[in-house]
Amino acid sequence: MTVEAHDERLRVPLWWWPAALGLGGALAAEVHAGQPGLRAWLPYVVVLPTVSALLWWAGRVRVRVADSELFVDDAHLPLRYVSTAVPVAGEAKRTALGPRLSALAFVVHRPWVRGAVKLTLDDPADPTPYWIISSRRPADLAAAIIAGSGSGSTVRHSNKTG
Repeated sequence: MTVEAHDERLRVPLWWWPAALGLGGALAAEVHAGQPGLRAWLPYVVVLPTVSALLWWAGRVRVRVADSELFVDDAHLPLRYVSTAVPVAGEAKRTALGPRLSALAFVVHRPWVRGAVKLTLDDPADPTPYWIISSRRPADLAAAIIAGSGSGSTVRHSNKTG
């Protein structure tokens, strides 16, 4: 029996769809340029489905906590290895993903998602020091991770990364 504590998909914002499809239509119209025959319809058949596929692909990542594991797209992490879970946003997220980012960190970042969770790992066999995962509900994700880890850890709320 699967017990899910958190589940979200990191889809692109809805307003991106009409904007991207409008730009794709403009590109197809530019290629069409009033020409008859194949150039009249082929650009639309190629460009608009391609734009739709790219938007779907960009927003396909699913983040969920179930059965004492964190699943992020194709990766998964047993929660027993998580020592801290810290929601980060704003300047703290920028710093965590910028100057303080370790080359060994596991990062799933979506720029259109404002929040993230930084998970510090406690696994001597794994060279990955921490994970940074984008989330629209970082406090809920961090709480679900700590609850599922079974450790005595608590969620730290911080505007600074350490």
